[in-house]
Amino acid sequence: MIEGVIIQTKKVICDDRGRIMHILKTSDSNYTQFGEVYVSTVYPGVVKGWHLHDLMTLNYVVIKGMIKFALYDARKDSPTFGQTQDVCIGEHNYVQVTVPPGVWNGFMGIGTEEAIVINNTDIPHDPTEIHRCDPHVNDIPYTWAVKDR
Repeated sequence: MIEGVIIQTKKVICDDRGRIMHILKTSDSNYTQFGEVYVSTVYPGVVKGWHLHDLMTLNYVVIKGMIKFALYDARKDSPTFGQTQDVCIGEHNYVQVTVPPGVWNGFMGIGTEEAIVINNTDIPHDPTEIHRCDPHVNDIPYTWAVKDR
């Protein structure tokens, strides 16, 4: 696991009317402050990534569909520098992934339907503190291929 990345199971309350899916509360241990919330979608097989923030902490949940969420630790002072990690998140694994600044991250839609991703950040989007690279041509030691295990 990459230092500072938190994967936290989120509460789902089901009854005969539907579901409540908790996302983020001010009382959560990984909550720091509110920046913004946005929704992103991704189609099956499409990769959105890589990107890295200098200052922003990200808190991702997937409320519909499934994604393969990947991380690469680019922080030279981190004990997990150079390591990669991935986790499938969504309806079948309802967790929140918290990504600290300095960690490259991205995701690929998996399964058969568009995935709906919510990101709660601790600061508003600032284009001067984000870095992007091509998802397939880069120096990150990771492949987006689905693993047949």
